Amino acid sequence: MKIKLLLLFLFVSFCGVAQQLTLKKGAIIDAVPVNDSISENFTLYLPTNFEISKQWPVVFVFDMKGKGRQALRMFREAAEEQGYILASSNNVNDSITLSKNILIASRMFSAVYSLLPIKKGRSYTAGFSGGARLASLIPTFVKEIKGVISCGSPVANAEVLSSKSKFHFVGIVGIEDYNYIPMLNNQKVLSKLKFPNQLFVFEGGQKWPESRYLSKAMEIFTLAAMSKGVESNNNSFINETYNKNLGEVSSLLTAQKPLLANKLLNEMISFYKNYKNIDSLKQSSKTLRKTKLYKSGSRSQNATFFKEGLIKDDYDYYLEEDILTYNYNNLGWWKYQIDELDKYEKSADIFEKQMGRRLKSYLNALIEDNIDIVKAASSIDEEALLLLWMVNTITDVKKYDSYLKIISLSSKVGDYGTALFYLEELLKNGYTNTDELYALENTALLRITPEFNKVVAKYLKDARYETID
Repeated sequence: MKIKLLLLFLFVSFCGVAQQLTLKKGAIIDAVPVNDSISENFTLYLPTNFEISKQWPVVFVFDMKGKGRQALRMFREAAEEQGYILASSNNVNDSITLSKNILIASRMFSAVYSLLPIKKGRSYTAGFSGGARLASLIPTFVKEIKGVISCGSPVANAEVLSSKSKFHFVGIVGIEDYNYIPMLNNQKVLSKLKFPNQLFVFEGGQKWPESRYLSKAMEIFTLAAMSKGVESNNNSFINETYNKNLGEVSSLLTAQKPLLANKLLNEMISFYKNYKNIDSLKQSSKTLRKTKLYKSGSRSQNATFFKEGLIKDDYDYYLEEDILTYNYNNLGWWKYQIDELDKYEKSADIFEKQMGRRLKSYLNALIEDNIDIVKAASSIDEEALLLLWMVNTITDVKKYDSYLKIISLSSKVGDYGTALFYLEELLKNGYTNTDELYALENTALLRITPEFNKVVAKYLKDARYETID
């Protein structure tokens, strides 16, 4: 059944200049101007039941490539269900400084507050990965922000947290995400500092969570607003969300996932203690922790956490050493590490399987971070980049961009043997973009050699130049 969307006409004033904006409820609206004196804009979403006569909570969602529409699409279903306005800047970017990003965000906040009836004390930030890191920093500098939904990232900098600027932190992370353990540790830090916080865990890796987890985070913020008197108590809402979470605990127990069930029970205890008698939840958690399945699972998980920490330390140390010494001879060791991680991923032990996937994603993120560091230097060390790209082709055989960069840089210095080797490895692993390959920078001389075209013809049957022996 199609929902007929109503048009909402609002007259707003930016910097003293009146503008008429046509805002459609229930639809993502692109390029809403911040004001008429600068080119910044943001993407906006109003729930279909939006009314100008009442005040609304808002979540400001951050994407570090300034893709506001893409960011809001992830939150749209949850916002519609929970009755939240969404806004996302199209101008924040990880290529500019933190201070500039915060200023851009602040200007968007001012525009939204001028444009729409936002409930005081009901402004929140959110994001995924880099966007989540920015979202977690903003409440320290912008007092109006009362909570953060952080998907796949702990607080960006725990050192800047202040008891004078507390905010509610709701983390959401996949159990196979390399940030899973850091987010568990992050929760301990926040609890020690007496920041209200919850952490919801889903089965999967580093990706956006399902909409129901985002909806759960918004429910938490609504419950918190009720406990502070910002919103009126709604017993129907409280009971409905309580029973829904209790049903999820039951499903996890039925699926024999006692650790995840107990995690959710503990989160329920923390956010329903102001509304309900939680003695039954505490007793359920206590009983669950005494079961054989929980105890054995807890021991196995703790053992893999310890092992994972040691392996991460090795990755950090050896990658740094290899970069400093241009140690190409250690490429074999990295191949061995990936073979070991593949074994973990195939393990019958679920905790080892999860560890293997976390470590693989951690290693790829570590390589990307080091590539960014090398590129950011005043004088770029091309040999260090070459080594990092080579390691990356081992850790992620489908990362075609790394192969292409090796071929380009090797050709630039006349090392055609290396270029041809990585060309064949690239094509072996399924690369098929002939146009991109023949337009690759620094490879004009390489592309006309018989060796290059023989390799291309072998895998793609589409060599541009005839091979003549």
